[in-house]
Amino acid sequence: MSDVFVRVALDHPLPTLFDYRCDTPERVAPGMLVSVPFGKRHVVGLICEVTAHSDVPPDRLRAINSVCTACPPVSSEWLRLAAFAADYYQRGLGEVALPALPQALRDASRWSRLFAPQERYSLTPTGRTALPDALPARASALRKLAQALAETEFLVAAEVRALHPKAITTLDAWQAEGWVALELIEAAAELAAPASPDAPAPMPTLPTLTDEQAAAVEAIRDANGFAPFLLHGVTGSGKTEVYLRALAEILAARPDAQALVLVPEINLTPQFEAAFRARFAALEGASIVTLHSGLAEGERARSWFAAHTGRARIVLGTRLAVLASLPKLAIIVVDEEHDPAYKQQEGLRYSARDLAIYRAKQLGLPVVLGSATPSLESWWQADQGRYKRLTLSRRAVADAVLPTVRLIDLEEERRRGRASVEGLSGPLIAALKARLERGEQSLVFLNRRGYAPQLACDACGWVAGCPRCSAYVVLHKPERALRCHHCGWEARIPRSCPECGNVDIAPMGRGTQRVEETLASAVPGARVLRIDADSTRRKGSAQALFSDVHAGEVDILVGTQMIAKGHDFQRVSLVGVLNADTALFSHDFRASERLFAQLMQVSGRAGRAGLPGEVLVQTRYPRHALYHALARHDYVGFANSTLAERRDAHLPPFVYQALLRAEGRTLEAALAFLQQAAAGLAGIPAAERVTVYDAVPLTIVKVMHVHRAQLLIESASRGALHATLRAWQPLLRGMKGVLRWNLEVDPLDI
Repeated sequence: MSDVFVRVALDHPLPTLFDYRCDTPERVAPGMLVSVPFGKRHVVGLICEVTAHSDVPPDRLRAINSVCTACPPVSSEWLRLAAFAADYYQRGLGEVALPALPQALRDASRWSRLFAPQERYSLTPTGRTALPDALPARASALRKLAQALAETEFLVAAEVRALHPKAITTLDAWQAEGWVALELIEAAAELAAPASPDAPAPMPTLPTLTDEQAAAVEAIRDANGFAPFLLHGVTGSGKTEVYLRALAEILAARPDAQALVLVPEINLTPQFEAAFRARFAALEGASIVTLHSGLAEGERARSWFAAHTGRARIVLGTRLAVLASLPKLAIIVVDEEHDPAYKQQEGLRYSARDLAIYRAKQLGLPVVLGSATPSLESWWQADQGRYKRLTLSRRAVADAVLPTVRLIDLEEERRRGRASVEGLSGPLIAALKARLERGEQSLVFLNRRGYAPQLACDACGWVAGCPRCSAYVVLHKPERALRCHHCGWEARIPRSCPECGNVDIAPMGRGTQRVEETLASAVPGARVLRIDADSTRRKGSAQALFSDVHAGEVDILVGTQMIAKGHDFQRVSLVGVLNADTALFSHDFRASERLFAQLMQVSGRAGRAGLPGEVLVQTRYPRHALYHALARHDYVGFANSTLAERRDAHLPPFVYQALLRAEGRTLEAALAFLQQAAAGLAGIPAAERVTVYDAVPLTIVKVMHVHRAQLLIESASRGALHATLRAWQPLLRGMKGVLRWNLEVDPLDI
């Protein structure tokens, strides 16, 4: 029996490594993927250690099934990154490491197909001239196959089989005639080769940098070791150009260097990818790949493998890309670093921004956090001198200035008897018509999709609710459906009130669908386009809709937060904001920060190309301090005042928090579990420095017939909080009574 053992991380809630025998020690190394038996199943794991000793008797250990030798092992630095994330976010190492890999690599049955040599067929010079004349005139299928070969550099076996039922036999005959060449390509090399142009493109004409941009690029370029930068630039100030120039300097200086660029949402990747490909097409070897959850499995595997082998020098992706394997990483950029989308809300609840900072510190390299409205946590770090603040205080285009912000007092409009049309005030409609006459574009922002948030009966007070959740359902008029945005339950719109039979049931409130319908009648002749989660369900639909906007085929764009950030609309001169007041008095202490960021970001879509920009915000609270800061474009004043409030209230970033959530068949069961968990903290020494709040139901108590509650704990010491969580975990795992529970560190939604 072999005396070599491997310790393997598995995607399992237990925070431990599993020991296995290895009969081929020369084939294994830390960071390699293996297939192992686990219970009655066979699963893929990641080798974390190869050792000559095991705490388990050898006769009780099972042997590994197979090793994925075609995939190079991940680096020791990547394993340490995964271990840090597992420890910080209180999860098992396997729960971090395995989901970070492409699905194709986590299925051992696919390894042979994934890494098998690929047969590639191509026409020879002789075949290009002789084959067309050699085929019978009526052999349409054969001619189709020959044409496909002539129109491309090569075809793989799967492609030719789709063209002709006996394609392989036919190609073998053509190969014997000297018309076709057969080539075997190692799949690993094919996977590691991202698409790139046949020849370097000419260097594009670069825009002239402002003094502030040039200073920012110089600071990033000259950084030595770990250097966190907070790039605070107003909307339209050219933060992307700073990223491009800094990356160009670093990639040119190190021929093997890699860069990681994170964006908050999938719909922002096409325009970023286009900008990066245009800029780096002339840089030899600067292959670019994207990584996000919207990719097909094969495409994601190809991108990941290209990054893992160092063939991709720029990796552009959403939050999951922060855990990509990048052996030659030299710089990290986090665009819109304030965005809540960087925090994963399921499974491993990690912050991609925070992991990016840790990864940069681990490897000793610069990390750039860019935003027009930085998170208050990042702003506070810069105030303390831990991050270096780089400021872009004006727009990059010479004649472009920040838009004028005007508040429309809805109460004053009502007192003066000025009519509104379905929630659109008279001044906003007049401004929309004026832009239409001038051939300019307008944007109307409402962060609520659907037609109306509620359907109600005036006679008895009935409101349509979800039978599975403690929430109202949303009316979607084009689909003639009521839909729950929490569980997906859907039903047809009733003809009458199910409680009293009244046929006069009506929508309450407004969503983007209703605003779209209203604008079509309120602004005659305008081409209105809606972009939200409903209109962009199909793959590629968001990119197509945004292309219509950029092409000038839209006069008024209506949308949710999808249109609020990152997009460079050259002809938008007016932004209208509807229903922003709902976030002013939220129970969530972060609501005002998010609202201010949203309004600053969506306001920045106006006046970017020299057109005078104007922002009209409809509100019933025009004297609110948040709106006054918005009108002055005063992020610094807003941030400083909000940080002062949080310091007085002992809220983050001045304390550290964790949230224990429980889900049970009844609310009483969930609350009882949390109360028992809170009682268990009494025996943990570190918990003496931790504040424990009462267990309370979530705002939406029931989802899919499951009741939910939460318990908040916090401490002024990050070390004390994490020591408490580590000691608390064994107690929580031994408790029963709920369907499931999860522990979230640094929660954003409380």
